[in-house]
Amino acid sequence: MRAVVYPGAAAGAVRLPSSKSVAHRALLAAALAKGETVLEGLDRSEDLRATANAARLFGAEVKWLPGGRIRLRGCGFPCAPARPVDCGESGSTLRFLIPLLALTGEQVTLTGRGRLPERPQEVYAALFAERGLPFGRSAQGLSFRGPLGAGEYRLSGAVSSQFITGLLLALPLLDGDSSLQITPPFESRPYVELTRSVLARFGVYSDWSGPLSLTIPGTQRYQPVGRFEVEGDFSQAAFFAALGALSGEVLCENLSTDSAQGDRVIFDQLRHLGASVTQTAAGLLVRRAPLQAGVFDLGDCPDLGPILMTLCCFAGGESVLLRAGRLRLKESDRIAAMQTELAKLGLRVESRGDEIHVQGIGDRRCSAPDRPLSGWNDHRIVMSLAVAAARADGPVPIEGAQAVGKSYPHFFDDLSRVGIRVDLI
Repeated sequence: MRAVVYPGAAAGAVRLPSSKSVAHRALLAAALAKGETVLEGLDRSEDLRATANAARLFGAEVKWLPGGRIRLRGCGFPCAPARPVDCGESGSTLRFLIPLLALTGEQVTLTGRGRLPERPQEVYAALFAERGLPFGRSAQGLSFRGPLGAGEYRLSGAVSSQFITGLLLALPLLDGDSSLQITPPFESRPYVELTRSVLARFGVYSDWSGPLSLTIPGTQRYQPVGRFEVEGDFSQAAFFAALGALSGEVLCENLSTDSAQGDRVIFDQLRHLGASVTQTAAGLLVRRAPLQAGVFDLGDCPDLGPILMTLCCFAGGESVLLRAGRLRLKESDRIAAMQTELAKLGLRVESRGDEIHVQGIGDRRCSAPDRPLSGWNDHRIVMSLAVAAARADGPVPIEGAQAVGKSYPHFFDDLSRVGIRVDLI
């Protein structure tokens, strides 16, 4: 699908979709809780459908209901899926499932599409190898066999917090106590805190015994909560907040002021750049203002990298994004993707080791491209480019725009709702 995005001044309100990060965690916790839980406020994204289908395969009853709801009757403890589990392109689904399904002690195969089969799994490979358990890639997908046992687990905190979350989901169900010893640098720590917060809602707990050490009591059981409202997504809010800062004003609704989501930092980053950000009774209002260059650390918020590159392109001076290397390991090489596509708009992004340097053009407009931009089969690349297109001097076509279905299926509807014209071809 091609999206042609026209320049314009944004004005209006957007009710942000549910947090994908919270939804994945809550869905798996509910699927493991004996009894019924209804998750509410959901968007039926491709990633969330992959997790829901996986929960069915390991023993939970999962039924989508009208109005963005899922009713789950949990299984208490996962059983081995009878066939390979398709994780789609969802890294969260795959990495969260591996420790859970290893509890079964049976051979399990997980499959995926796009770049998912290539994304790093060395952290789990090392943990399985240390315990003499098989773990490897095959023509069928990623295959492994448990069972994992209680005890001490040492793992790197530098690749992805998803490995830590996977263990936090699984280890409480074992008979003995466990601990996680995290090797620094510990990046994306807020996502681990988000996991702990969601699991606590379902009666499963862990505690910090040191800055890099988590203790996980065994013999815990997930408890159904009846009703779980999934809060709005700060990662998705970033695109419309950036749009307001660059091209008018946008009110971001459905965001929790006490959220544990790490990407809520986007509003602090916008203030640092010079945008007008106001907390109102209805949500967070972001207005256009002259932006100035800044320095931003992506260690705890790598998903904000693409939209921060877009924002910094329209700031005055050179901005620097630190600890950016992990962006190369996402659904696409997000550094190469943004560098390549923004260059077609006359914008300059350079990669220097683990840093990204962006030379901003200030309050000027960028150039409409002489050929379509590519979305690189990456939802965050497509959405970041669409925001940049609102500040172009002519229409901007983006190929592969259907990638937004991974996390935000109605993104272009919401973009139109705030006054940015989009033609879908």
